[in-house]
Amino acid sequence: MKNLLQNRHFSGLMRGAGVLVVIQAIGTVGYHYIGRPTATWIDSFYMTFITIATIGYGETVDLTHHPLGRLFTVGIAVIGIGTMSYLFSTLVALLVDYDLNAAFRRRRMDKEIASLSGHYIVCGIGRVGSNVAHELTLTRRPFVVIEPDREALDRWLEHHPEALFLHDDAADDEALQRAGVARAAGVFAVTGEDSHNLMISLSVKLIQPSARVVVRLHDIRNEKKARRAGADEIVSPDFTGGMHIASAMLRPQVVNFMEQMMHSEEAMRVEEVTLPAGMAPTSLGQLLPRSRDHVLLAVHEGGRWVFNPDESHTVVSGVTLVLMVSPHGRAAVESRLSALAA
Repeated sequence: MKNLLQNRHFSGLMRGAGVLVVIQAIGTVGYHYIGRPTATWIDSFYMTFITIATIGYGETVDLTHHPLGRLFTVGIAVIGIGTMSYLFSTLVALLVDYDLNAAFRRRRMDKEIASLSGHYIVCGIGRVGSNVAHELTLTRRPFVVIEPDREALDRWLEHHPEALFLHDDAADDEALQRAGVARAAGVFAVTGEDSHNLMISLSVKLIQPSARVVVRLHDIRNEKKARRAGADEIVSPDFTGGMHIASAMLRPQVVNFMEQMMHSEEAMRVEEVTLPAGMAPTSLGQLLPRSRDHVLLAVHEGGRWVFNPDESHTVVSGVTLVLMVSPHGRAAVESRLSALAA
């Protein structure tokens, strides 16, 4: 609706309608004056209307003895018919342009989605889903939104007009396939219904077993069902919200640090990067020289954690590094690791 209101043809349509109303008002007043004392307001309004509409009925206001009145009719007819023609052509242009814009955007979006690989799919764009999508946007990760509720989707698109989306049900296999689930890195099942999220998880795993699925649950008692449906991770906003509230009381500075990090201009995050295959054993000092864009926090190798590792610590391919890093820093680290593994 917002795009329609901003369309240049819609503005022209409103201007034309305004001109038509003015002409109708002027004609009504003019004919009432010319046809006095017998012409009523209804007669004058009707006379103006049939003149503009080129209906061709007889004169409801007698102009036989009013030559100037007939000239007035000519003026009303020329301007009114011209305005009506303009309104009609603008309306046609608006309908064609609006439909074509939607068709072109849909086609372009389908091509963009088809070209994605290693992206994420957000199923549900309500309160939780919109925050997930916001985080993906901040950290510069490609994603596709699937949402069956048109109003919820429009609210999201109002602030993110360039977002990739499907107006569909994420539990539908065809919708998931159109969103590129076979090439996706992961799927967020974050609709407002536990049963729906379980269906999404099951559908994803049947199509692409290797895709990572994170499921939102209101009732933590559904955890076992979610695991059986293929969920890799389960998050209960009620449970995590309670933990956050407790942490705000027990460790306020830690919570403050995390919140400041999340809202910093650099968009710093705690991220994980896995060393690619083919990388020779390398010390961390050589692998990741010190930089303001990243801070190495821990290494996960052989099923164990090494926290705050020394620069001389040697790592091999398959090891996971946990860093506090900006989106730019993460891209730089991944690029460097790929180059070293080549």
